[in-house]
Amino acid sequence: MIELLCKTFVKDYEKTTDPDVRESYGKLAGIVGIFSNIFLCIAKIAVGAFAGSIAIIADGINNLADASSSIITLAGFKLASRPESEEHPYGHARIEYISGMIVSVLIVVVGVELFKSSVEKILHPEPLEFSITIVIVLLLAIAVKIWQALFNISIGKKINSVTLAATGADSRNDVISTSVVLISVIIGKVTGLQIDGYMGCLVAAFIIWSGIGLVKETMSPLLGEAPDPGLVDSIEALAMSYEGVYGIHDLMVHNYGPGRIYASIHIEVDADSDIMASHDMVDNIERDLGRRLNIHLTCHMDPVKVNDPLVNQMLAVVRAALADLDGVTNVHDLRVVPGPTHTNIIFDVMVTHQCALTPSQIHDAFQAAVKAVDEKYFVVVNVDKYYTKKR
Repeated sequence: MIELLCKTFVKDYEKTTDPDVRESYGKLAGIVGIFSNIFLCIAKIAVGAFAGSIAIIADGINNLADASSSIITLAGFKLASRPESEEHPYGHARIEYISGMIVSVLIVVVGVELFKSSVEKILHPEPLEFSITIVIVLLLAIAVKIWQALFNISIGKKINSVTLAATGADSRNDVISTSVVLISVIIGKVTGLQIDGYMGCLVAAFIIWSGIGLVKETMSPLLGEAPDPGLVDSIEALAMSYEGVYGIHDLMVHNYGPGRIYASIHIEVDADSDIMASHDMVDNIERDLGRRLNIHLTCHMDPVKVNDPLVNQMLAVVRAALADLDGVTNVHDLRVVPGPTHTNIIFDVMVTHQCALTPSQIHDAFQAAVKAVDEKYFVVVNVDKYYTKKR
């Protein structure tokens, strides 16, 4: 049924990276969520009032909050699809992340309110009414919520949406909470134990815990998380596949929202080759990788001395020194600048976030290594940090 809905209401539904298609998926998810949650809210509050169950009523109010979340999802996708503007030249796609965080915060708020109501029920317990109608309504609610969770999680994976992932997790939480409510009603009928409030507390604690996790997850891309390792591997592998590329470094990837990924990379080429031919190759890399990976890529050309014996000797010396420097890796841009009294060995190194060495300690280690070759050699080390996950 999920696939049928997508084919029916989403034009070009297979083009999931297209901004217009993503917006259509978001609208579909939002509308489905609004109507299904309002239906469940009315049914649960009516049954909860009849049964005198705070857990059922709270569960119904939770569905009303879910309907609000669906409205936020709908608005988020609409705003995120707005084109670039003078104030926001990279577009508005990050609004989708913001709407996902709002949904996550609402989940926490609902959990806190449910916990307060459940504690009140523990302090002032009241007998529950039981009927087959109550059981049927709750079973129906569980079935609808299972479908909602599968629907939102499925579409969220299709279009890589943190907002729909959060909405799907919320629906999953509702399956658990409604199941717990049903169990408490049945136990109350069979044993006479009034555990409605205690069960409500358990559900509330789970919802709060889940919501906090979702807040962290949806906040991560807003703070500037490390890029997808698969994307990094693809960029590096494709760039290195071109004949004439001797190395790559300083890869940075910026996520401005789904479909709005900007990246830059330094491409090493032979300094003695035809500069126009090298520039043409770098331009081709920009265009080809941008098209194949659906990113905006900028390449910087770095000429390196490929056949210089002294440069190659110093590269070997510096790379050998890396073995004793935990967290220091990837020597690049090495060049030798001779002078009348001394020779500078200039290069860049990458350091991981786990590296405990200071820049001066790194410098001194390399200085000792090149001094062992010639006392007139001095190092100038530029320390760069990884902007991707070190694997």
